[in-house]
Amino acid sequence: MSIFEQRESEIRGYCRVYPVVFDTASNARQTDDQGNEYIDFFAGAGVLNFGHNNERMKKAVIDYINADGVTHSLDMHSTAKRRFMERFTKTILEPRGMPHKMQFMGPTGTNSVEAALKIARRATGRTDIVAFTHGFHGMTLGALACTANQAFRGAAGVPLNHVSHYPFGADKHTADNPLSNGKDVIDELRALYRDGSSGILPPAAFMVETIQAEGGVNVADKKWLQDLQALAKEVGSLFIIDDIQAGCGRTGSYFSFDTLDLDPDVVCLAKGLGGWGTPMAMNLVKPEVDKHWKPGEHTGTFRGQGLSFVAGAEALSYFEDDSFMQTVLAKGKVMHEAIAPLESTFDDVQIRGTGMIYGVDVGNGERAKAIVAACFADGLLVSACGSGGRVVKLIPPLTIPDADLQQGLETLVTHTKKVMEVAA
Repeated sequence: MSIFEQRESEIRGYCRVYPVVFDTASNARQTDDQGNEYIDFFAGAGVLNFGHNNERMKKAVIDYINADGVTHSLDMHSTAKRRFMERFTKTILEPRGMPHKMQFMGPTGTNSVEAALKIARRATGRTDIVAFTHGFHGMTLGALACTANQAFRGAAGVPLNHVSHYPFGADKHTADNPLSNGKDVIDELRALYRDGSSGILPPAAFMVETIQAEGGVNVADKKWLQDLQALAKEVGSLFIIDDIQAGCGRTGSYFSFDTLDLDPDVVCLAKGLGGWGTPMAMNLVKPEVDKHWKPGEHTGTFRGQGLSFVAGAEALSYFEDDSFMQTVLAKGKVMHEAIAPLESTFDDVQIRGTGMIYGVDVGNGERAKAIVAACFADGLLVSACGSGGRVVKLIPPLTIPDADLQQGLETLVTHTKKVMEVAA
């Protein structure tokens, strides 16, 4: 019996899906302690947008360590933080005309969501939040209240209050979300908020993912998002976009909402933000909202993680011109062209996604589980998501070599066909 089985908590999950001991990793490949190689289409659930041990970031981090750079600073000023903030402002915010302040907190996505919920309630004086079916926003209690998945919510042990869920406005109807256009919901909510006798008051915020990654790679309809933002503005609620997994270049632009004509009050970022796999979370908050914070009201011991600032600043160099994003879009096209025939071949398959995040909905969790296991046995790491784990999610590093991308896609398509043919 291994030390993991002896001593690690029963809560462990991904190691049960990939039951090996990983040893080394480079870009889009991992190697276990027996020397077996795996192409990584999982990429740390979107953390490793720039691949394992990115050479540019590794050099920057090693140089910083060798120079005795500050590795931990709470929220004190440091040269590493200054460089990250200056580069983020120049490369990301200023070209988009975004005046947002940067708030650093504990280095996980769920912490960024918690902070967003707090400031929304403080800024509006309201309590309730509107979130959406199939959304995933984190595991701590405030964020978990916004998460829709009952399997996750069931572990809370206390009531998850002050959040209402409504149908998500997906650009495709899905079998497990028949109300996925969501448009009628916005019209109904508008009417209820206007009716002084409805008993329903406007919320502090609407929180939404433009792409529900963990929820099954459900892509929101552009017009629906614009209507939702308009409703938020009309009733004095904040419009919060959770871009934790779909951001940082995943869709072929830095933010997943760059082409959607949206102007969020708060943007939640984490995962790929730290670049090298080092933990980091940050909220972008409009100044008129941010002013409601009092110093120290939302803290976090590791909100000043120096190595994340160093690697994250280097990650921003990929966005100084449009060449890298054009490469991502080209690779995304290759992904779509490889998997699209599955949808036309099998009635139970639906393809959803954009950029370099795609979901292959195979109809039920047992099929998806079989595909994930077969791919793993054949040297490919993919994961399942969505209701009942029915969607095989593809999120390879954005830097994946073309040969690895092609090989991984061929492996995925081969095993998906085998499973679906047996199911038929």
